[in-house]
Amino acid sequence: MSLLDIDALDSIALGAAVLGAGGGGDPYLGKLMAAQAITDHGPVHLLRVDELPADAWCVAVGGMGAPTVAVEKLAGGGELIAALRALEERLGRSFTHLTSMEVGGINSMLPVVAAATTGLPLVDCDGMGRAFPELQMCTPTMFGIAASPMAVADDKGNVVVVSAVDNAWTERLARSATIDMGAVSYIALYAQTGAQVKESMIPDTLALAKRIGDAIVGARSTRNAPAAFVAAAGGGGVLFDGKVADLRRTTVAGFARGTVWLEGSGNDAGVRVEVHFQNENLIALRDTTVLASVPDLIVIVETDSGQPITTEELRYGNRVTLLALPCDPRWRTEAGLQLVGPRYFGFDVDYTPIEQLAARR
Repeated sequence: MSLLDIDALDSIALGAAVLGAGGGGDPYLGKLMAAQAITDHGPVHLLRVDELPADAWCVAVGGMGAPTVAVEKLAGGGELIAALRALEERLGRSFTHLTSMEVGGINSMLPVVAAATTGLPLVDCDGMGRAFPELQMCTPTMFGIAASPMAVADDKGNVVVVSAVDNAWTERLARSATIDMGAVSYIALYAQTGAQVKESMIPDTLALAKRIGDAIVGARSTRNAPAAFVAAAGGGGVLFDGKVADLRRTTVAGFARGTVWLEGSGNDAGVRVEVHFQNENLIALRDTTVLASVPDLIVIVETDSGQPITTEELRYGNRVTLLALPCDPRWRTEAGLQLVGPRYFGFDVDYTPIEQLAARR
């Protein structure tokens, strides 16, 4: 067990923005909340998955909704705890440990807020290894772990407990409640034992986020941050350099959906690439050629600094580098692709790992 203090938050938030693949919400806002919670209550006890007792009783906490709304509709501070306590009341027992639902974006930081506030240890793992737009898109789903009962809370004091027939219906019902709550809510879900966490969750993802964040900061003086964090992430590469030429974005059914068009520069001059997103970047296309697709991570960063740019922060004229990083191997299985492959999101293409796509170029 180690202590997670304020000094670690900058790098974790920066790396989590990369792992958010354009979505997951702005981790900077979550970092401010986490820093305040640690200041008020002390550092967080952080466990590796292999340190977790088999009989621990764990729950994932985080936020749900449209990132474009979340940057304007900030949490009041008690929503996460309200969701956690409502789920404990529904299940009739208290949780011993907290986990992250997704390491990407703001949901890397919200479990830190909850852990500092409650004093519960936080386990270094998550259910995505990145960010995805829907809550059934978690590795526990592939291991038969139910997302519900699930608690959903808002800034007004409303709390809804969802009990659904499967994880897809949990997403559907919780999304409806979230829309009524103003398109942003705070949630507690995927209650499971320590033994189940060891089997179903992706380990060491906060450590990965910190490693990526440290690499970006360390390489900024050389203006080669994209290459540095690709190395820190363990693979992937640069797909394209250019600028944002056009952007269409809207909030629909509790998601930020849209397309960004990139116009090439340097070696990519004269080339145009489009990236489609639903909170997260889903697919990158050059004409009809797929450059990368979910479940691999498609990341847009500011070219010189390597600062990740979320889908709600994209602006015309941004000078950007488009990168792809490999997803956790579990997402490349048949069961994983049924949950998060390109066809699930309506793209009529088969998934091809970025390593194979790169070899074709």
